[in-house]
Amino acid sequence: MNKYSRFLKSILDRFVAAIALIILSPIMLGVAIAIYINMGSPVLFIQPRPGKDARVFNFYKFRTMTDECDEKGNLLSDEKRLTSFGQFLRKTSFDELPQLWNILKGDMSFVGPRPLLVQYLDRYTPEQARRQEVKPGITGLAQVRGRNALSWEEKFNLDILYINHWSLLLDLKIIFLTVWTVMQQEGISQQNHATMEEFMGD
Repeated sequence: MNKYSRFLKSILDRFVAAIALIILSPIMLGVAIAIYINMGSPVLFIQPRPGKDARVFNFYKFRTMTDECDEKGNLLSDEKRLTSFGQFLRKTSFDELPQLWNILKGDMSFVGPRPLLVQYLDRYTPEQARRQEVKPGITGLAQVRGRNALSWEEKFNLDILYINHWSLLLDLKIIFLTVWTVMQQEGISQQNHATMEEFMGD
């Protein structure tokens, strides 16, 4: 991806994100109110994630889990903290809507490798670390090829495949397939996990 292509992709991302935030603001307000009623505050899940060139930014999602802890003060497993309303948000991908703000800020793109945890950076192989060459995305090739039903190795291979063959046409195709995947509610979680098991490195 040359500098011109990066600039064009960034402009398109921010333009569409601004329009989407205006159009979807009533839905986002409704979701925020529903989360507050069901789980209390905060309504947003905010976490540092690495972006392009491993630059860390604050990543936003609507909260889908409670903060329940055991008797020792440790958070319960994701399976036990994920609420029924949180499951609905994940199935519809409404929990991802606050990332439009990340796109508007320039931290993310609509399409790209998903932003993972900061602690994973030291666990990547040199090839896997190439996923930091581009901005992370709300959706990506891995999300339309199986989402969380894929293994980590399969996800990373698709991330690198996307980087090697990027084009605006590929982005449009992935966005179209993302809508279909969300409608089919496929690959929302890994088998026997509420979301995805931790990546421990190869």
